[in-house]
Amino acid sequence: MRILAFESSCDETSAAVVTKTHDGFKIESNIVASQIDIHRLYGGVVPEIASRAHVEAISKITYEALRVAGVSLSEIDLVAVTANPGLIGALLVGVNFAKAISAANKIPLVAVDHIKGHIAAAYLLEGDKPTPPFVALAASGGHTSIYKVLDYTTPTVIGSTRDDAIGESFDKIGRMIGIPYPAGRGFDELSREGFIRATEDEVNFYKNYKKSAAYQDSDMTLPSPALTGDTFDLSFSGLKTAAINLLHKYEQRGEPIDRALFAARYTYEAVEAVAKKISLALDKNPGCDLVVSGGVAANSHLRARLAEIASKRKVKIFIPPISLCGDNAAMIAAAGYYEYAAGRLADSSLNASALDSL
Repeated sequence: MRILAFESSCDETSAAVVTKTHDGFKIESNIVASQIDIHRLYGGVVPEIASRAHVEAISKITYEALRVAGVSLSEIDLVAVTANPGLIGALLVGVNFAKAISAANKIPLVAVDHIKGHIAAAYLLEGDKPTPPFVALAASGGHTSIYKVLDYTTPTVIGSTRDDAIGESFDKIGRMIGIPYPAGRGFDELSREGFIRATEDEVNFYKNYKKSAAYQDSDMTLPSPALTGDTFDLSFSGLKTAAINLLHKYEQRGEPIDRALFAARYTYEAVEAVAKKISLALDKNPGCDLVVSGGVAANSHLRARLAEIASKRKVKIFIPPISLCGDNAAMIAAAGYYEYAAGRLADSSLNASALDSL
């Protein structure tokens, strides 16, 4: 089966052609038109600008996806599109374009939940792939949730952030210390510099960080976002507020803060909080492997820490390559295939929704 898929939930327009084979999926093309340069001017995503950019890009990248895959629309067996959650105006662009393609060419259509798409990015891995049931983390600018994935179309939320998402908190604090939007990569690199400087160790810097004088510095104390008790939930608003207050304290003193050491401490608290809840989730769900997905899954410190946790518990961990961590249509194609296999076809009445359906 050959699938043409669309993703337009936020600030990246993507079209992909993916073929379902007997042993998995083959990505024939995966074109992404990023809007980062536009939104960087405003320090974050402007919904109206995002919607207009999707309108301008979607037709062009669809032709490009078909050209790179070397196929025509007559060779497409299924159309898949992100229908929720996300920015409503942005979603409507993709949904209506996909509906038009489907109707004009008499191709079956399926709607895909964006988070199911991120989890499904793990199904695109070469070689070994996750098999339900498993535990999945979806961490991005808009989501930080832990799921028990019962089957290929049924993730069940078992824990989530009660306020800010981890990626959102990185972006907001990153902007305050001069990291351009989106702050993920810059924060990752700056915190690495801080870890190495704090530990004087270029290999085991994260493992040894808690023993360092920098971590013991009471002036740089930040709270953990991991909620206490037997829960998988997190709260990043307290960490974010404490970080802002710390930055203001240095500003009021007229002292420059060490950006790298600050980034390292912030990253450490965020990553350790997620690690604590993932550890609990794996302990409460014995025999389950772990999938890590979403834009923040590109964070090198988070990837390494969760890999360590999985290894210690002797379970497999599946993390998509960096190119499939962010929003892309290939993951929507993979999720779309399983929606189709479950008989969940959409029709011309399909509408977009900003709300999370999971």
